[in-house]
Amino acid sequence: MMWLMGGFTAVTVVAVLLYLWATVPEVSIHFYIATALGVGLSMLLMSALMGLVFMSNGTGHDESISDPHDRRD
Repeated sequence: MMWLMGGFTAVTVVAVLLYLWATVPEVSIHFYIATALGVGLSMLLMSALMGLVFMSNGTGHDESISDPHDRRD
């Protein structure tokens, strides 16, 4: 899943940089580096956290927690 999200992140970063290159003239290279790092790392962090949520749900750890406010007991 991370390989897929890594590829999707790379495509998105390239698309964002191409959009900025076409619409914002005369920008420093540092702006492009910061944008690529910000968008790329944010998307990778989001995909890693969502993967952990799906993995936690699939292992049954979420059901093993008892809710003290549950009225069914």
